[in-house]
Amino acid sequence: MPVLRPDLFRPAARAWLRCAAVALPLVLPSALLAASAPPAAPVARAGAGHVTGPAASTPGTAGSVRIVAVVNGDVISNVDVDDRAKLFALSTGQPLTPDVLARLRPQIERQLIDEKLRLQEAQRRHVIIPDKQIAAAIQSIESRNGMAAGTLRQKLAADGISLRTLIDQIRTQLAWLQVVRDQLGTQADVSPNVIADRQRALKDQTGKPEYRVAEIFIPVEDPANTADAQRFAETVIGQLRAGTPFPIMAAQFSQSQNALEGGERGWVQANQMDPTVARIIAEMPAGAVSNPIKVPGGFDIVTLQGKREIGNDMGTALTLREIFLPFTTPLNPQAPTEQQRQALEKARGISASVHTCDQMDAVAKANPSPGRPADPGEVRLENANPPAFRQMLATMPLGQASQPLIAGDGIMVLSVCTREQKNMGTENPQQLRQQIIEERAELASRQLQQTLRRQATIDVRSDAS
Repeated sequence: MPVLRPDLFRPAARAWLRCAAVALPLVLPSALLAASAPPAAPVARAGAGHVTGPAASTPGTAGSVRIVAVVNGDVISNVDVDDRAKLFALSTGQPLTPDVLARLRPQIERQLIDEKLRLQEAQRRHVIIPDKQIAAAIQSIESRNGMAAGTLRQKLAADGISLRTLIDQIRTQLAWLQVVRDQLGTQADVSPNVIADRQRALKDQTGKPEYRVAEIFIPVEDPANTADAQRFAETVIGQLRAGTPFPIMAAQFSQSQNALEGGERGWVQANQMDPTVARIIAEMPAGAVSNPIKVPGGFDIVTLQGKREIGNDMGTALTLREIFLPFTTPLNPQAPTEQQRQALEKARGISASVHTCDQMDAVAKANPSPGRPADPGEVRLENANPPAFRQMLATMPLGQASQPLIAGDGIMVLSVCTREQKNMGTENPQQLRQQIIEERAELASRQLQQTLRRQATIDVRSDAS
């Protein structure tokens, strides 16, 4: 085998064909998934729905574990809050200054309380999230974000972040999705008549603007907490404008149902948004991030990803096939491993031998990659980034395999199967059905969260931080 120069392993620009949430990337051992919360200290229970506090914190020396809140008898400690703050710092790549931490802490505490309520409701409904489902979700997140499986394990340990922090957040997110699905019941069945009504409404709005939006929703359950929530929203916005990707922040802190999808709402019309949000979105340039927007129930942070006219949006639709050859360890471009060298040789062979998408399908079947389907679905050329990658997709001969595209977690080879000019300003019945279900799920989620808050016994010990 020929000796490969290190510069051949400089990662190529990676094409993210679909937006995915970025959060909590770690494959967790089953034994750790069974880890339980610290035992709750005896706490006097107040009346249902009553939040008491501030109460005296548990005495202890500096660095000791102290109770921050007790939620229906389950404890949240200062260690839980600190670990979540560390996880935030790790996810964003931003150091936590004392000022930033002070602004984060109140909202982190409230978020942990809401998550505890969600997990308790899931347990009451006997929702069980298998270890395999958690591991698969994490593996998918890692893969979509250019990370080899388990890459962050050492990083988390080095940063002193408890694995239980990851376990609890992922388990709660997945369990809550199941709870909301159960809560929807028959509302998850969208009749053809409802879809037809939505289609007629869209037809009546032909030519009017439509916006592709992502959001971070920060709830305010108690008006007394409005100022804290707004300060927290401003901290989040500061991180976004400093370069932290929007999907990372949404996955970490948004309390909407689309958090795990990076806050994506897809294409929405002005009448499907809060009027204040709609007015601001209409004036924003693509890529901008809003200031905190006061909406019923909390604050919204929105970003505008695109704008088009309903029923009139010509673009180039691509169908693709891709093969992904993962690395077993993260790539060091200056010192590639033998496995990485072999993967590059294999990718070169595919690039040289594949001349049709049928051949690409056959190679993909022989080289399956979990979480990376050979057919990523229809892709709009104009949305592909960076520009050099978009130019490559626009000019590649149909069916011809690309040169190897190297990233930190593996090598991708792709083929463009079709290019078609089409009107993308309309959505098919399946897309409309999914949109309606997501709207109903978001409403059900917020209503159920409010109900759980009202019915809960929450003892907040705010001076335990």
